[in-house]
Amino acid sequence: MKIRVAVIYGGRSGEHEISIRSAKAIMAGLDPVRYQQIEYFIDKDGKWSPQPILPQPGAQPDIDVAFPIMHGTFGEDGTMQGLLELADVAYVGAGVMGSAISMDKEMMKRVCRERNLPVVDYLTLPRDCANPVEACAGLPFPVFVKPANLGSSVGISKVSHAKELAEAFALAARYDRKIIVERGIAGRELECAVLGNESPMASLPCEILPSREFYDYEDKYLLDKAGTKVPADLPPAKTEELRRLAVECYRAVECEGMGRVDFLLEAATDKLYINEINTIPGFTSISMYPKMWEHSGIPFPALLDRLIDLALDRHKRKKATRFTR
Repeated sequence: MKIRVAVIYGGRSGEHEISIRSAKAIMAGLDPVRYQQIEYFIDKDGKWSPQPILPQPGAQPDIDVAFPIMHGTFGEDGTMQGLLELADVAYVGAGVMGSAISMDKEMMKRVCRERNLPVVDYLTLPRDCANPVEACAGLPFPVFVKPANLGSSVGISKVSHAKELAEAFALAARYDRKIIVERGIAGRELECAVLGNESPMASLPCEILPSREFYDYEDKYLLDKAGTKVPADLPPAKTEELRRLAVECYRAVECEGMGRVDFLLEAATDKLYINEINTIPGFTSISMYPKMWEHSGIPFPALLDRLIDLALDRHKRKKATRFTR
């Protein structure tokens, strides 16, 4: 009997189009002999098609497992995961808490610091900060200004002078009420894919070679000029350090299923910094999460199999938990 997979995609975030591209790649990669696909599309206004998943157990008897592939707000931040928990539906990826912590760049950094994991110096400002220039006086330029809760480098600016800060802050404030300002790191951008529940494993890492000052939204999805190198050209010891840190970050935020951890390798110090973790990484034709696993010996269809198996296994184990006396 085929496993019935509900692919949930689209959504209200600024990454709506990327979600569609990821979902199409996943649906094309699912083995039709093993799986029956059910599409759930959410438009930019939040309307579901053909119908919404209801937040009550047993209301979706035709779904064995959900594969939410919604990047960013309302999909990757714990809200979709909360709906699926209420519906008692097995689902691919991190749970509510892991999703929420990972989505919020400040909370992710707090958790990593508590575990003594390396993160870049940063500060957090509210959207209504009256004087961002004064507030950021303690950080040397260049700095990166980011919305705390968004992905795909949407709303991010690199700021080299104080006169540019107000405009960058206003851009980030369009996307979130909380703004992160980070010390700029001159060096290399690296990524590592992680897979698993209680015993996660890390892939071979890759290097991103931006065509612009940094790997922004246009460079990722529009210009088609950024380069990548898989595996990254690193000494064996540095590769193993990066993979170890990726798994430690994954465990720190209590991620499950899958995650992509992004790093910065500072040229002046040769020090690795955890930049962020993405709990629903891209699955488009240019996305590095599946590419890293392919180079690590797990082809795309097998990766989808593993993710679905992990989701079903977690749900089965959760059934052993009592929620009432």
